[in-house]
Amino acid sequence: MKADWLPFARPVIDEAMIAEVADTLRSQWVASGPNVAAFEAALSSYFGGRPTRVLTSATAAMEVAFQACGIGPGDEVITSAMTFFSVGNMIVKCGAKAVFVDCDLVTRNMDLDHVERAITPRTRAIVPTHFAGLSCDMDRLLAIAARHGVRVVEDAALAIGSSWKGRKTGSFGDIATFSFHPNKNITTIEGGAIVLSDEAEAKRVEMLRFHGISKLADGTRDVEVAGGKFNLSDVSARLGLAQLKRLDGFCATRRSLAGRYFERLGESALAVLPAPAHPGEPEGHSWNMFCVLLPLGRMALTRKQFVERMAEHGIGIGISYEAMHLTTLFRGLGHREGECPNAERISRETVTLPLHAAMTQADVDRACAAFLEVLGEAVR
Repeated sequence: MKADWLPFARPVIDEAMIAEVADTLRSQWVASGPNVAAFEAALSSYFGGRPTRVLTSATAAMEVAFQACGIGPGDEVITSAMTFFSVGNMIVKCGAKAVFVDCDLVTRNMDLDHVERAITPRTRAIVPTHFAGLSCDMDRLLAIAARHGVRVVEDAALAIGSSWKGRKTGSFGDIATFSFHPNKNITTIEGGAIVLSDEAEAKRVEMLRFHGISKLADGTRDVEVAGGKFNLSDVSARLGLAQLKRLDGFCATRRSLAGRYFERLGESALAVLPAPAHPGEPEGHSWNMFCVLLPLGRMALTRKQFVERMAEHGIGIGISYEAMHLTTLFRGLGHREGECPNAERISRETVTLPLHAAMTQADVDRACAAFLEVLGEAVR
């Protein structure tokens, strides 16, 4: 890898964090223990006191959320076609039917007009993805869900540090799931969290994440439900505690870098830029990613060739995301092109430019210069 390589995502893990993890390893308590309890308490405080439980991934959190809601065969779950694979996978894994709706071309968030039309008597839940950290219209979404008596499970994997009308994502609503993967705004290496509105449901989550076990009064154990094993390690939780203290600063850096991207690319008519923060709420967007759409119809390069050309400049490019309904899994369940035109266009044209808290304004300038140079040479 080139010495000046700029990855599209990377975590910030400093020496102080490494020392804290080392202390945990030296303690010999490395499985779930006091650091997990402390991390859950810190997250709960961050989310306004709501019950919060940590797990091995956001995917595990989504699976457990569906189980906690009692979703299974015969049920339908509405979600966006523009989301990461884990959402659709977990809907299928719990035996339900995924009902995909299209998204807005610029915000990449699910189209709520389509959501309301997709609701049937078998709908049990709606799963919005807060794309790249930009919140969906939660007032309208929760109102739709309340009218129809369905659950809302927020896919907030990209959105820790985001807010809606001054309320932190996860601090209100029904259920929200978060990711702490290394390409997210804070990391526990691998890990995730589920935020709930009910202590009784949180207790059920505790069983579902650890074999379905409950403890009896005499000190023995029982299994009430068929649970999995999704408990987070104390080592990961210790890193999470250190990262959470830096979250606000990380998000502020990301917002500043995103602003620089808009300054440098805003006058270019060659690409579709992402939506900025919602009007009047500049700090509501946590900017996990900066995704643009390429004008492939006017370009002499394929997307793969564009990514390769950017790599020659030392710029790492991601792709976020492929249209979920057009994967082999869901084609096998009857989905086809044309169902979600915006999601399909995004899937064809999207590229993710570097954006992470270890970057500088100069890094953004370098990425933009390479982007405009390669794109300018490629457009017919």
